[in-house]
Amino acid sequence: MHPQYQEAQQEILARAGESIIHPTLDRMRAAMDLLGNPQANYRVIHVTGTNGKTSTARMIDSLLRERQLRVGRYTSPHLKSMRERIVIDGEPVSEQAFADLYADVLPYIRMVDEQSDVPMSFFEVLTVMAYAAFADAPVDVAVVEVGMGGAWDATNVVEADVAVVTPIAVDHTDYLADTVEGIAEEKAGIIKPGSVAVLAQQTLPAARTLLRRASEVGAQVAREGMEFGVVHRDLAVGGQQIALKGLHAGYDGIFLPLFGTHQASNAAVAVAAVEAFAAPTEGEEGLDPELVRAALAKTSSPGRLEIMRTSPTVLVDAAHNPAGMTVTADAVREAFTFDRLVGVVAILADKDAEGILEPLEPLLDEIVVTANSSPRALPPEQLREIAEDVFGPDRVHLAARLDDAIELAVTLAERDAEFGGAGVLVTGSVVTAGDAAHLMKKE
Repeated sequence: MHPQYQEAQQEILARAGESIIHPTLDRMRAAMDLLGNPQANYRVIHVTGTNGKTSTARMIDSLLRERQLRVGRYTSPHLKSMRERIVIDGEPVSEQAFADLYADVLPYIRMVDEQSDVPMSFFEVLTVMAYAAFADAPVDVAVVEVGMGGAWDATNVVEADVAVVTPIAVDHTDYLADTVEGIAEEKAGIIKPGSVAVLAQQTLPAARTLLRRASEVGAQVAREGMEFGVVHRDLAVGGQQIALKGLHAGYDGIFLPLFGTHQASNAAVAVAAVEAFAAPTEGEEGLDPELVRAALAKTSSPGRLEIMRTSPTVLVDAAHNPAGMTVTADAVREAFTFDRLVGVVAILADKDAEGILEPLEPLLDEIVVTANSSPRALPPEQLREIAEDVFGPDRVHLAARLDDAIELAVTLAERDAEFGGAGVLVTGSVVTAGDAAHLMKKE
């Protein structure tokens, strides 16, 4: 690891973490003003929601780059490297570029720190770096994923052309509201006057809240299932074949190398977002169908039902809330046929562990509970108690370390399974998915 990158990373990590929330944009606005408001130098597609944000952002990025635009992408959290969060032209910034970027913005960060009661957080610093990097590149458009919520999120110092809202469910209740309506109200804060709000399929309470916000600020609205959506989908080797209805055209014959109905919906949202982005300058004739096919066929979503190895099949998935785990379980049932499937689960302590485990109970033959590398990880002994209530004691195993848990799960999965019929699903947290991906790729 480059020493300057390592030093920059350690300094950023020493700041207040992403779970430390101070609901104000004052520090971000101050930093942006000092830097000359770099976020105003390019167009923006802003993405919020509870689940599917990163996958949708990656699809939007791929579609925009296929149109020969220079694209910056800012997503969170990362799986393995902090550099994954700041992507230009489809590639994370290099270690040297990351270190140089941090050195460039640090004097301004320190000025804001000195003027504020609360120093800038880990996430705020990275957001400043991303916006500065995109201006320096320069990019034509930035695809920006909200960290948490919307209105008060550090990313929300942009005036986005398109605001994307993926499905909303209850999550982060320690920091956000504990109702769908309350969470939707916070997320609706990224919908700005004159923008286009592209809304994935929502529950009625969330939809009402989002539509009210759009009406208040005079934003146009495009709704999945109404103005756009998935017309047809079939399973295919390595993914699915889909047909989409866009805002201005239809697109068929699309191979999407991702599993699950939710990923087909994410693709529909991404296409609608890029149509909305293109319409003001290029008219309302839709996108080139060949471009859409090429872009979506290239899409990847690391840590989202990612096959890490075969014999047995080991899947890694970053689902970390009940709604996300429900769609993951449905996608596994649809796309895979296992004789025996064993789960490896590590969850953060501030999450609804029981709610995360319940969708897995009918899916898994056995489960190995463990911990990931986060200091916020729920201790495995506590997770075992919760898992035993859901699965029964006979189906629950404990391993203190993730590598040992994966090894045990492989052994359990291969027991009594037909050749090729054993599977392991490693899930419960983005951190768990990242740790597992690192272990498996290193292996």
